[in-house]
Amino acid sequence: MQDQPILVIGATGKTGARIVRKLIEKGENVRAGSRHAPIPFDWDDPETWAPALSGAGAVYVSYFPDLAFPGASDKIEALTALARSAGVERLVLLSGRGEPHAQLCEGIVVRSGIDYTLVRASWFAQNFSEGYLVEPALNGEITLPAGDVREPIIDVDDIADVAVAALTEDGHKGELYEVTGPELLSFADAAAELSRHMGREVAYRPISLDDFHADMTGIAGDFVADVLTEICRITLDGRNEYVTDGVERALGRPATDFAAFCRKAAASGFWKRAA
Repeated sequence: MQDQPILVIGATGKTGARIVRKLIEKGENVRAGSRHAPIPFDWDDPETWAPALSGAGAVYVSYFPDLAFPGASDKIEALTALARSAGVERLVLLSGRGEPHAQLCEGIVVRSGIDYTLVRASWFAQNFSEGYLVEPALNGEITLPAGDVREPIIDVDDIADVAVAALTEDGHKGELYEVTGPELLSFADAAAELSRHMGREVAYRPISLDDFHADMTGIAGDFVADVLTEICRITLDGRNEYVTDGVERALGRPATDFAAFCRKAAASGFWKRAA
């Protein structure tokens, strides 16, 4: 399978960009799956799927914007059927913890007839350095409908390392890796850690789901606000308030803690560039 390209769907996203880079560093044959790639892949244009899958030996599947969005399971079903007919030998699916719609998509991959690995991830640390919470953090206040719920926040580099291992190594067939950071943190704890490394005070203010929905409506419109609010309602209710050993099982090393992520982000100068 080494001579066959590895298709990375979502190659410009948080996980995909890292996976592409890490695969190239390993000397793998990589095909970037994005709208503007030489062989484009666009979730909203199924005509692009078969050419992107053609000849690929393994595929990393990251669905944009989220597996919880309406229609995601239909697209995952269609993609896996095409992948099987194209002779793809291995699928690695990025999924989300505690999301019923994401687990529905996991089931589709499990039943696809293709060797698979499921990577079920917790809250991304990089939401604070590359995602929608960068600007609020830089402005000194993070607002989320999370109350005092604690999350085992995970470094996206760990997710990428697990995915690369699953795409290129033996021993990961049929595995479900539920990947988390090594500790539970409230978002107040996360804000305090961010404050120590960003060189500015960052506070966390819990808000209601209604207020979150109103904020998201102003940013992204009603439809996206509806879906994101439902994701928060489900996943920030305490059901994910435990750590797992998925990173260690997949990689043989501990997961990266949030303080280490903050040190890395600060050392990169990212927050200074974003200010």
